[in-house]
Formats: sequence, C-alpha cells, structure tokens
Amino acid sequence: MNGEADLTYVKDAGRNVASVLRSGDTVILESTVPPGTTTEVLAPILSREGLDVGDDVELGYTPETVMPGNTLSELRTNDRIVGGVDEASVRTIKALYESLTSGEIHVSADPTTAEFVKLAQNAKRNVSIAYANTLALLAENYGVDVRSAISLANNHPRVDILNPGPGVGGHCLPVDPHFLSDGTGATELLDVASQVNDRMPEHVVRMVEDAVGSLHGKTVAVLGITYKGNVSDTRNSPGLEVAKLLGDITTEARTAVDGGWGESSVTIHDPRATDSRLQLVSLETAVDGAHAVIFGASHDEFGDLDPEAIGSKMSGRTVIDPVDVIDAERWTDHGFDVRTI
Repeated sequence: MNGEADLTYVKDAGRNVASVLRSGDTVILESTVPPGTTTEVLAPILSREGLDVGDDVELGYTPETVMPGNTLSELRTNDRIVGGVDEASVRTIKALYESLTSGEIHVSADPTTAEFVKLAQNAKRNVSIAYANTLALLAENYGVDVRSAISLANNHPRVDILNPGPGVGGHCLPVDPHFLSDGTGATELLDVASQVNDRMPEHVVRMVEDAVGSLHGKTVAVLGITYKGNVSDTRNSPGLEVAKLLGDITTEARTAVDGGWGESSVTIHDPRATDSRLQLVSLETAVDGAHAVIFGASHDEFGDLDPEAIGSKMSGRTVIDPVDVIDAERWTDHGFDVRTI
C-alpha cells in the first residue's frame, strides 16, 4: 500500500456518464476515494462534453455507508453526508437522499470534506481495532484474559474498547486509510495501525504452533474464510490469510507445502463463502483427522456446532477461536484446548 488509489473505474464511469450528460442533470459519486477526487478528477471529465459543472451540471459526493449483509436496511435508515460543488447541487442531492432514507442528511462544506470524512471514519475503526489487538498481545504476555479486561475497562463512561480479533478484512478498512497518505508522514499512526492488524494472521498461526508444536505433517482445519461473520465476501479476509500461511489452498483441498509455515496440510470449510477459486470442503471432510481447528469467521452456524461430534473426527482437540464464535467453556468441558485472542 502506497496511498495511490486506482481511480480507473471512477474515470471510466465518468466518461460513460459524460457521453450522455445533458444540461440540468445531477451526478453523484458514492465510491470511497481520496480527498479531492470529485472536484479534481471527476468534474474535469464531466466538463469535457461542452457542459460546465456547476453552471450546467450539478455534482456532489455522498459516501456509501452500508454494511454488507444489511445493505437494504441501512440504505433506508442510515444518516448520509452530502457535499456539493455549489448550493444548487447540495439542494438537489439533499432532497434525493431525504426521499431515500429516514436518517438525517448532513451537509459538508464541499465534496472534498465529505470524501475526507468517509476516510476518517474507516481509519478510526482501523485504529480502534489495532488498539484492541495490541492489548490482546500485551495481555497474552501478562497472562490476562483480554476480553474480560476490556469488558471491565468499558465500565468507564468514557472508554469504549473493541474486542480483538485476527485482523481486519473486506474492501474498506484494510485499504481506505491509505487513501489519506499525503507524503508528509502525518499518517504514521494510521500506518502503524495497519501494520498491527496485518500481522494478526501470523499471530494466529503461532497460536496453533504453541498448541500443537511443529506444524510439519499436521493437518489444520480453517472454518470460515470470509472477511467477517455471516457474509460471503472473502476480500482481504484474515481467516483466508491464515489458511494461506498454513498451506497452499488453491490447488487441492489438502496440500503439503514446504517452507515457512506451509509445512502443514490445510482444509477449509465455509458455509457462506462463494469464491469458486477456493477448494472448499464439507465440515466433516475439513475436520476429519485435523490436529487443530481454527475459526476464521464468526458465522452463526459455528456457534451451534456440537463439540463432541467435531472432536470425534479429529486427531487432536485443539481449537483456536480468534473471532470468539464458540462457547469456550462448553468446548473445554468436552476435552478441547480452546485458545482465543
């Protein structure tokens, strides 16, 4: 990541729109982009067809804020931010979104401010996750249950710490903070936060090693490789990164790979993932003969699994649950060594 956003699709879309644009039309950009894109990149493209942005065409930026898995509901209820190139653009765009959502419409000073706000929101979340993950690593060294500690800390009225996990994924949080890079070094905090989160999959693999010893000749089942629970999207998934670190998952369901951590066989099961490039197997096949199971996504289905049925098929009883999807006490009662972040 070097902070350079690929705006090819935005430019192509702008050119397509410009080819049919007429005086009085309104153009709205919703994609997450670096600050200044609407006015410095899109506006000149729209003006090339003999129409002037502001005089002939209204233009603005309204960041998309929906959560995958709950898109339609949030489109109808979320607050929206509107940044227009002039007052006429703001009025038109504001009226449009008022007709679409019951949420409040917030007007920014200009499109660049609205673009900056969207990036600030996602960067803040990325930093908050990195803080929680840092606490998890520290707590592990002190022998402290980090989730219990965070729960206690959050009793303070001005403290709201997130729970840790195996990293961040999806098409937003791992990428968007880099769009704020301006070459001055002012993004040092954001860069360090991304580094912390990017290293968490390696920590998960080390947790497996600590539990079962050398991974050479071992089979590890990764259950859940979407970037978060209850979605089908695998983009930038921490769980998928864990699986890649453990072995080659693109050629066979079970493959031994030499070098690094790729000395283990890895099996992958995900009831929601739809990526046809991955060799996914059934739950029964995934855990059959496995020395350890890693939960990589907090799908509801995993919370209902029968630990005894899973354990009866495994070669060992080690469970790594960095996403906090199972009842650790229940699995421990069935003889499992359960380790969490």
